[in-house]
Amino acid sequence: MEHDHLPGEPAPDALPDVAPQLRGLRRRRGLTLETAAQRAGLSPAHLSRLETGRRQPSLPMLLALARIYGTTVSALLGEVSPEYDPIVRAGRSEPVEADGWVYHQAGGAGRALQALRVHVPHATRADIVRVHPGEEWIHVLRGQVRLALGDTVHVLDPGDSAHFDSLTPHRIGAATPDGADVLFVHTLLQTPAAELCLGDPGPHRR
Repeated sequence: MEHDHLPGEPAPDALPDVAPQLRGLRRRRGLTLETAAQRAGLSPAHLSRLETGRRQPSLPMLLALARIYGTTVSALLGEVSPEYDPIVRAGRSEPVEADGWVYHQAGGAGRALQALRVHVPHATRADIVRVHPGEEWIHVLRGQVRLALGDTVHVLDPGDSAHFDSLTPHRIGAATPDGADVLFVHTLLQTPAAELCLGDPGPHRR
């Protein structure tokens, strides 16, 4: 069954398993659409479109929703393996593209420590500011990355890294027009404190 999508929005074929996963996880957590949307920094209408497949979530959105629901991005994408294979082979899974972000699994699925190889699109004013429990580490492979930590903006060159507390308000975007490639590692805290995940103070719209 095909879903209608709004004019100018991508057809919901890039992440076929995410929409029902998002709805099911939210309901199992006992969260209303409005509450979950507020914690993720989204409007209820936007989250509703994600849950029906009418919009595709970007990687930052997936990260926020995974933390709120106490799961991982790899689990949302259906990549959980009960055997927890410690080896991640190149080309094991297809990259996922959404909203300019291109995501490659670089670590074991279903782990509390999530490792990703990511193409980061050029920074815009609409990029979401995040605050959540945990730690993040990024290492620039190609291009330049603009990292805002609180009121300070850092520009990272290839070979540069950043390791910071995720409770510091932060925003990540490429400083180069053609984007940047980074290694990205973050912790997923599956504790009651993880429910403190916050996005923008107001609705985040694209």
